[in-house]
Amino acid sequence: MSEQRRGKFLGMPYDWRRLTRKRVRDELWNPIESRVFVPKAYGWGYGVNFAALWGRLTGRRAAAR
Repeated sequence: MSEQRRGKFLGMPYDWRRLTRKRVRDELWNPIESRVFVPKAYGWGYGVNFAALWGRLTGRRAAAR
């Protein structure tokens, strides 16, 4: 039986793959993504994309890395 490392369960995303700096960075600060709540880099649920939140609070887009 194959174990799935990422997907959705009851509509909630999960990701049990090995954590990388790029996935953490993309969860926390991704100016290309417009969603404030994005799937977590590791675990179950949603995290906050602070670049999108900053853009909504200030009315402008955050600078790319």
